Amino acid sequence: MTTRRNLLALAVLAALSACKPAPEQPASSGNQVSALIPVRFATDWRAQAEQGGFYQAMATGEYARRGLNVTIHQGGPASNVPQLLATGAVDLGMGSNSFVVMNLAAAKAPVKAVAAFMQKDPQVLMAHPGAGVDKLADLKGHPILLADASLTAFWVWLKAKYGFTDSQVRKYTFNSAPFLADKRAAQQGYVTSEPHTIQKESGVTPKVFLLADEGYPSYAAMVLAPDSYAAARPEVVRAFIEASQAGWISYLHGDATPGDTLIKAANPEMPQDVLDQAREKLRSYAIVGEGAQVGQMTDARWKAFFDAAAGQGVYPKTLDYKAAYRLDFLPGAAAPAP
Repeated sequence: MTTRRNLLALAVLAALSACKPAPEQPASSGNQVSALIPVRFATDWRAQAEQGGFYQAMATGEYARRGLNVTIHQGGPASNVPQLLATGAVDLGMGSNSFVVMNLAAAKAPVKAVAAFMQKDPQVLMAHPGAGVDKLADLKGHPILLADASLTAFWVWLKAKYGFTDSQVRKYTFNSAPFLADKRAAQQGYVTSEPHTIQKESGVTPKVFLLADEGYPSYAAMVLAPDSYAAARPEVVRAFIEASQAGWISYLHGDATPGDTLIKAANPEMPQDVLDQAREKLRSYAIVGEGAQVGQMTDARWKAFFDAAAGQGVYPKTLDYKAAYRLDFLPGAAAPAP
């Protein structure tokens, strides 16, 4: 584990100016934009419903009403949001899961989570129907297709809870063909995405196991802020979180057309039916939460995550896990100290 953390520290803190993404256009224009504070926000994947609240906040003017001119830089398979933050290519970024955030703390990187817009990580494992897999534990001994980044994230938790072994791992390259070809195989995915696309394209309706409902304690869709930026622009960080909260509530429970329009402009390959079913699943699985809960984090939840990970040797039990996050920017919290 020491070697892995050292490598992470080098990756996070390296200054790689070539990693700057191409920006997407903000919703506002003209003199109004020039009067607003520019904020560059990097997501962890191509534009999709799983980022819908941020696009909705941009499209409906929630950011602009709070004095912000937000530009969203969409990610992809090779995205490294902590690296973009470290190089100054963006101001704020998205943290995919709690391991990303805790790894930053372990590497002593000066970046913290300041909000979590998914109370449940949408990560799932999928299995074939009729393969004798009725519960997650039944996947022991089955080949499981995993992306490289997953091996040091939820896979650690799965091995600890269910006794899965590394010999089961097969490389997942974001192509479901190997999964469809092997009836014994399982594959990772998001509850909002891969189950639908697999059913739509192949006619197979996979069995879906949402890891959060099995006890996986990770947050997702977190906002990450460098310590230097949070210290210099606390009012911007707070305004971004408040506007994003409003955007998420509007996207899930109002007219999502404005956000969807921006998503499809940024990612023309995104069909409307995928966006529609993803929104429904975000609601039905309570991924984001409701009302004032949207965006919130708690000390108790972070402690539960850290205890589970440290108990498996992922982090030293002496790690200051509270260095991974701060709660004073959240809506309803006391204003951050100057």
